[in-house]
Order: sequence, then C-alpha cells, then structure tokens
Amino acid sequence: MAAATRLFAEKGFDRTSVQEIVGAADVTKGAMYHYFDSKDDLLAEIYARVLRLQMSRLSEIAGEQGPVAERVGRAAADVVVSTIDNLDDATISYRSLHQLSAEKQREVRAQRRRYHELFRSLITEGQDEGVFTDRVPADIVCDFYFGSVHHLSTWYHPEGALSPQQIGDHYARLLLDALRPQAYGR
Repeated sequence: MAAATRLFAEKGFDRTSVQEIVGAADVTKGAMYHYFDSKDDLLAEIYARVLRLQMSRLSEIAGEQGPVAERVGRAAADVVVSTIDNLDDATISYRSLHQLSAEKQREVRAQRRRYHELFRSLITEGQDEGVFTDRVPADIVCDFYFGSVHHLSTWYHPEGALSPQQIGDHYARLLLDALRPQAYGR
C-alpha cells in the first residue's frame, strides 16, 4: 500500500504499472495479487482506508451527547485534519476516481455518500433545533463544505504557517459562522 501510494502520488495512477508497484514494495506480483485482484482494487483500498478512518471518527462524534454546534465543529475540523494527515491518499483518490472501473466507482461513491449523509444529519439536526439557519438546504451546505476539503491538496503545504489542526479549526469556524441564523438577514 505504501509503495503504491507513493508511486500513484508521484506518477499518477494511470502511469504506474503493477510491475513498478511490486518492485518498489519488494514483493512478487503473486504476493500483491494475493491481497488485491487488480490495480483498481489497490486504488479503491487507498481511498477506503482514509474513509474508514474518517467514518469511524465521525460516527463517534455524531453519537456523542452535547450541543450539535460543538459536534459539527469537531466533525468539520476532523475531516480537514484527517485529510491533511493522509493527503497523498486523498489526493490520489480525488484525482484518480474516474479511472476506476464503473463498479469500483459506485462502491467508492456509496462509501463516501454514507459519510456525507451522516455529516448532513448533524447539519439537519442543528437546523431542526433552530441552532443553524435552514435558509440553505443541508445538502448544499455539505456539498460546499466538502468541495473545499477536497481541494486541500491544491494549496496545502506541510511547511506552511498553520498546522493541520489550525486549518481544521478555521474551516470549522467558517462553516459554523455561515450556519448561524443571524448570518442571514443582515
């Protein structure tokens, strides 16, 4: 996985051969095919492992007691931090998803949809409680927010002035400020 991730990040999914992957990993093709049926499966697993981590964290946050705004803030910051912490994996996934087979694309999109639905349920909970404005549909809020998260790889640099947590906190604050009912009608 580490060798494939590095090669996909350096060369791109479509320009990386199975032979290069097994050579960099110092394993045989048979060993790779023992764990993965294809290069597609390897790419899908790179995406899935980050999403499993993010889903686990989001499920924990969503299941906690406490004000919904605090849970949304923590969830919003966490997806930024976990994306940055796994930036090569996330970048490869976003850039290469279209290169997977149609079946693998459906599987990956279904996994991502479950994550978005759980995040959206927190937004809806806040809207139902009157904590968040309902003037913008929860679907639009989520699409807008995750669009910005998916673009982290286009500008984030580890040597930048802000830590991943600081960036996550800024993103969360922007989201929460936009959801405040009084933000509309000024």
